[in-house]
Parts: sequence; C-alpha cells; structure tokens
Amino acid sequence: MLVFLVRHAESTLNFERRVNGDPSVAAPLTDKGQEEARLLGAQLANVELDLCVHTRFPRTKETAELAVAGRDVPVEVEPRLDDIRIGDLEGFPIERYREVKRELGRKRAFPGGESLDDAAQRYAAAYRDLLERTVRRVLVVCHEIPVRYALNAAAGSDDLDGPPFHDLPNAVPFAFDGAALAQAAERMEQLAK
Repeated sequence: MLVFLVRHAESTLNFERRVNGDPSVAAPLTDKGQEEARLLGAQLANVELDLCVHTRFPRTKETAELAVAGRDVPVEVEPRLDDIRIGDLEGFPIERYREVKRELGRKRAFPGGESLDDAAQRYAAAYRDLLERTVRRVLVVCHEIPVRYALNAAAGSDDLDGPPFHDLPNAVPFAFDGAALAQAAERMEQLAK
C-alpha cells in the first residue's frame, strides 16, 4: 500500500492564524488554497489512486475534491483524522493555542476538548484501520497534526510534535508505504500511552 498524507490547502483561518477544532465552523479555502489544492492534484495526476479520504472539516473536503477533480476516485470521510478538539480555544490566535498547549502538556485535555495524546491514539487507530483496507494507493487529506505525528513517529522521534518536523506546509503530499505507516502508528501509540 502507498499512502499520501496531506495537510489541507490554506484556509481562511490559516491565513488569519486562528485555530479551529470544530468541523461545523466554516473555514473555506482561500484563493491561494484553491490553487494549492489544484497543484496537489497535478502532483498526483500520474499516480493511480484507489481511494481519497478526508475529515469532516470542509477545508479537507474542498482540498480533496479539487485534488481529484476529473478523476474517478472514491471519496470517503474519516472522522478519526479530524483536527484536535480544542474546545474553549475555538477561534483563538494560534499563539494563544501554543501557550495553552505548553501549559497542559500532552496528557491534560484542552478545556472542553481532548488531550494531545488522546488525539494521537485516535490518529493511530485511523491509520491502522486504513492499512487493513484492500486498496493500494490512497490520498488522505487531513490536518497538520496527524501528518506531523506520523512523520515524527516514522522518523523515530521521542516527541510527536518534533523534531524533526513541525509547521508543515499546506497541500504537500508525504508518501508512506504500508510498513512505514504501520510503524508510525505503533510509535504514536507508544508515545501517547
């Protein structure tokens, strides 16, 4: 299996540097984001895709639809790859989110939300279930955190937030073969215990 993990293209909230963990909040792609999503489609145009997965967030759906436009690729929703539930921090500036994240650490939940480790366990479970599918090549359009966690876990880091990877770009595909993604999921689970 070959899996392309992608952070969605630039949304209005990315541009405004505000955080969002609620899929019902509207945050469409910017004009730049729409172009990034089309470029993602061009990057993968010569790869046969058996499945495209996105989260419940409209920005991932919009990115996925633009990336596979004109192709006969089944599209599914995977809520376990949703962005971290940040509860009371909804809409706050990213700098404030990062302050609170440092204060809470990985084990304590965001007020009204979930912990970083709970999210990591959720992401690992979604990756494991994806690997059990009978598809060969999958595009997964999700959020920066599940992609970053997979990259850092695959690199053997002791910290899912990095190093080596942090602040990933929008709409850039990161390729994992099945064995690498399975190893990343296992490492994510170990670090999030």
